[in-house]
Amino acid sequence: MNAAGLARRRVMLDALVALLGPRGVGAQPSKHARVGVLASSTEANFGPSIKVFAEGLAAAGWVDGRNLTLDVRYPAEQYARLPALAAELVKLKVDVIASMGTPATQAAKQATKTIPIVMESLSDVLATGLVSNLARPGGNITGVSGFSPELSGKRLELLREILPRVERIGVLLNRANAATAPVLRATEAAARQMRIRLHVVDVWQLSELPVAFEALTRGRCDALLLVADPLLFGGMRRIVELAARHRMPAVYETARFAEVGGLVSYGPLAQERFHQHPARQPAWRASLRAAPGVRARAESRGGARPRLGDPFAPASARRPRDRVASRLRRAGRPRR
Repeated sequence: MNAAGLARRRVMLDALVALLGPRGVGAQPSKHARVGVLASSTEANFGPSIKVFAEGLAAAGWVDGRNLTLDVRYPAEQYARLPALAAELVKLKVDVIASMGTPATQAAKQATKTIPIVMESLSDVLATGLVSNLARPGGNITGVSGFSPELSGKRLELLREILPRVERIGVLLNRANAATAPVLRATEAAARQMRIRLHVVDVWQLSELPVAFEALTRGRCDALLLVADPLLFGGMRRIVELAARHRMPAVYETARFAEVGGLVSYGPLAQERFHQHPARQPAWRASLRAAPGVRARAESRGGARPRLGDPFAPASARRPRDRVASRLRRAGRPRR
């Protein structure tokens, strides 16, 4: 694990612990802290990450049920519920709001200008309006952004490795998430350079997935690229199953898709961003306490690497392309 990756994964907890106050040898809590956690979709999707997040806080001395209360809110599969849930956390007078995902961060920002917000986002925080400046964002938002537009091109390159003659790639996304637009622009730019045509299909509800894949098939798409979105994460297994049924090799942004049978993922290990001891960057904590407005850090996902799902990675020393191609041949699809 490189140093940049380790630093990135502890920034969110470092910022939150700094705002709560020091805990460690000889330090005494001045009060029982209350943290609101606003997720962007279902408990099934974000619950594991929030569990790891709570474990990281506990490692820093803030234990839920002892000197800390975690108020967690999930909007299920409806982004429209987020503003009301954010307002609910504000009424509870929480000390800090931890927002997970761009939709949750936008709702928290609209709900309060005074309660500190510690965000975790994979979006372009400038393009989505979460902060106005990376060096001096002002306001009440800090945290970490893992936006890396260059990875869009890497995912297209992976699909070309799998299918060398690929001409048309389907893009499955949810435009209701403001984080989608910058990623789509980066993907379109990379596709133009590679002379690959894109067929974009928008999905706002998981019930639309079967229709979306029919549209991709009618569009004669050779392969699939999925743009990360909390709502679509809730349909991981369904998406992987539909991609297999429509014989459409797919590359995903997170390893969780590969873990449930998806072909390839290329991106960060999501849960690791939430769990690293938060008491190891005193300079970062001091800068937070000294600043009149909290600072924000935008971190690129350095060291990202493709991850093959088990169904497409039999025990072999062959290259990923060869392992995938052999799987496609066994499924009856010719290697291109």
